[in-house]
Amino acid sequence: MTLALRDISKTVAGQTHIHTTNLTLQKGTMNVLLGATLSGKTSLMRLMAGLDKPTTGKIFWNDADVTGMRVQDRQVAMVYQQFINYPAMSIYDNIASPLRLQGKSKAEIDVAVRKTAALMKLTPHLSAKPLALSGGQQQRCALARALVKDAGLVLLDEPLANLDYKLREELREEIPKYFEASGAIFVYATTEPEEALLLGGNTVTLYEGRITQFGKTPEVYRHPCDRITAQVFSNPPMNFMAVQKAGSNLTFEGGQNAPAPAGLADGQYTAGFRPHHLEIHRRHKTALEFNGRLLVSEITGSETYLHVEHKGERWIVQAGGVHDGRSGDALSVFLDPAHVYLFDGDGALATPAGFGRGA
Repeated sequence: MTLALRDISKTVAGQTHIHTTNLTLQKGTMNVLLGATLSGKTSLMRLMAGLDKPTTGKIFWNDADVTGMRVQDRQVAMVYQQFINYPAMSIYDNIASPLRLQGKSKAEIDVAVRKTAALMKLTPHLSAKPLALSGGQQQRCALARALVKDAGLVLLDEPLANLDYKLREELREEIPKYFEASGAIFVYATTEPEEALLLGGNTVTLYEGRITQFGKTPEVYRHPCDRITAQVFSNPPMNFMAVQKAGSNLTFEGGQNAPAPAGLADGQYTAGFRPHHLEIHRRHKTALEFNGRLLVSEITGSETYLHVEHKGERWIVQAGGVHDGRSGDALSVFLDPAHVYLFDGDGALATPAGFGRGA
């Protein structure tokens, strides 16, 4: 079972929503579409579902061309962030509705509904109407109705965005278990890198309607192919600074030096490093010290986000615990070169993930 997008694009009123794209998804895989709002996640899902027709290219399901096939004739289930339920029907009947349309027996429906309701923590509410439940419970009902269909392709468009933290964490654990058992192709859209890492599987990074990288989620995170992908897969945003390579030496903006990685050509590069790799105390002998100015502290309790200005660049330091300070205070931060990516003038990754241990 495969879903293949071949040279598809989507243009609406002269604006390109999806640039020419090729993507193949395999049976039994979790595939995360990761990108900011308006990066093309929903547009791509609508093409996959058959809700929209591509401007160019074709879509294949198990090698059969389904480009012009109606969505109701496909093995597709889809859940949006803004959930939709039938208000006059009970939760049980909402979940059962697609199975009844499939002509399933009463016994088959009952087993499937109760199993899926248990997964979504809805068993105590099966006789209630959707409007009697909380927003989170209503979203779980919409999720259950999609999952119970046993569709070959399940599309989830930011389905947990409106749920409380505890329930989001529970469902992030349960959804991958469900897709492994079902053997379906799952496609899950999110703006949150943390959610992609928690769900695992594969990740497609999207930026302005283009796929920048596709691969196993940890690999895309650790080995972004370019600066754009690194930015998409970093929250808080990745920090950047200029660096010059000459001979066996790297010189960072500010005058700090480090050994250059083998095989790197002389020239100007951009160094990228994630906020949790900047530290306010030197923990490694090889760490470089950068002097900056504190702009603002965001204290969350378990950690603090320190916004620091260095040579005109605004960096974010993700530090454990509570760290307060006044705007304008001098602040030194430390960076181990082992956690630095180097990007060339075109934004492509010029070195492996970090100089040594990776990032």
